[in-house]
Amino acid sequence: MADRPARNPRATRSVVHAPNGMVASSQPLASAAGLRILLQGGNAFDAAVATAAALTVVEPMQTGLGGDMFALLYNQKNKKVEALNGSGRAPQKATRDFYRSKGFSSMPERGILSITTPGTVDGWAEILEKHGTMTFAQVLAPAIEYAEKGFPVSEIISNQWKREEELLRATLAASETFLLDGRAPREGELFVNPRLAATLKAISAGGRDAFYKGEIARKIAAYMEEHGGLLTYDDLASHSSTWVEPVSVTYKGHRVYQLPPNGQGVVMLNILNIMEQFDLSSMLHNSADYVHVLAEATKLALADRDHFICDPAFSTIPLDQLLSKEYATARSQLISMDSVIKEAGPGLEMKSDTVYFTVVDKDRNAISFINSVFDGFGSGIVAGDTGIALQNRGSGFSLEEGHLNQLEPGKRPLHTIIPAMVTKDDQPFLSYGVMGGDMQTQGQVQVLLNLLEYGMNIQEAGEAPRMRYLDHELALESEFAGSVRYGLIEKGHKVVSLVDCFGGFQGILIDPKTGMLQGGSDPRKDGCAIGY
Repeated sequence: MADRPARNPRATRSVVHAPNGMVASSQPLASAAGLRILLQGGNAFDAAVATAAALTVVEPMQTGLGGDMFALLYNQKNKKVEALNGSGRAPQKATRDFYRSKGFSSMPERGILSITTPGTVDGWAEILEKHGTMTFAQVLAPAIEYAEKGFPVSEIISNQWKREEELLRATLAASETFLLDGRAPREGELFVNPRLAATLKAISAGGRDAFYKGEIARKIAAYMEEHGGLLTYDDLASHSSTWVEPVSVTYKGHRVYQLPPNGQGVVMLNILNIMEQFDLSSMLHNSADYVHVLAEATKLALADRDHFICDPAFSTIPLDQLLSKEYATARSQLISMDSVIKEAGPGLEMKSDTVYFTVVDKDRNAISFINSVFDGFGSGIVAGDTGIALQNRGSGFSLEEGHLNQLEPGKRPLHTIIPAMVTKDDQPFLSYGVMGGDMQTQGQVQVLLNLLEYGMNIQEAGEAPRMRYLDHELALESEFAGSVRYGLIEKGHKVVSLVDCFGGFQGILIDPKTGMLQGGSDPRKDGCAIGY
């Protein structure tokens, strides 16, 4: 690495500073699309939809019109954090008995039977209608341009695209839409997606109804029926997003917000609450003791997730108890500094691939936004000539009878995607996220503690080496010292080394003293923070 003439010579880049607006996303062209809207007079919410749409074109293995979205929004007009659940539901034909009759003991991970209703486009429409100032035609223009005229594929995205070649080759529609002569586009190669461009144009002209009730919906439904899928036109036509009350906890004078279930945001807050019970100031950053406590707190919180998190429209979830400081205290007492918890279970008794980005505008409206098709290219199914890869969120359901997250028609599955927002003195302080399955909860905690406990700036906090607890294994990035690895092994951890499983961070911090914007973007992704 180069020797940077800066306070932290090992950092990959400087914090991005800007006085007016800022966009931080996982792909520079998408960040530029959002910035274009800000420069045209749009607000953060307009720019967010433009960024999301651009990402569906330039990072299609991670996000798309066939996926879901969640967002946390702070509008200076009403001075509060709002939450939008833009996730889709199981098809009405999707029943546990159907899957059992087909020989499934668990939900299929991929394929046409893993598909749930896409929620993305309706979520975009809700944001524009409630908080935006621009039309679909205006904010989708950059995405349409990238799809129609093409864009050069970036480095990390090209690698992730290549990993899904076999999946895309399996069906003609997917191969014709996302491969070039049977292969993924290479880094720097121009990729054009005319099918997706046509679909985006239809949404640009007709809004959400063009997607859910018009020709696009009919094409999706026809493809599903022809190939044995369960999603129907009626499932699409009846879909709606939900404005929900966010959940939050306090930490060191800050309030940390997440969306409530069916997302796993509660897990992040639970981990944070448990970590607050320990004297982190006595632990060196990324020392064996610190990583041990974080891994054990994560283990406990994930046990609660797997037991409790589901669609609250179908089951009661004890949120107040799960998020209480008293509960965190009780859970923290299960953690020994010398050994690991062998089997973690839920702490209460009762009678489940992604893009993340954030935008802040000149008025300090802020939006924390996450959009996903789950695994790379989701189900692997592309709906005919629509250019839409349909998500595999159905794999988030359980087929276990009586489980709170049991598959039921019209039910939302356990969701991994979680945007985060932090306020200080009731004003937005930090809008950020870390994409990557259950790494999102762990990564968000690590980034926040890097900021608040260890004094890092927004860029350092996002690129510092990370750990990830993975079902009885503890994955560490290569930067962790051998002495730390040995110390963790002595405590009973099974330490492993992995690559490309530690998520992707994007964040914007609003300096409480100056009001200026500070942006950070993860070197684990291709993206950047950019402002004006």
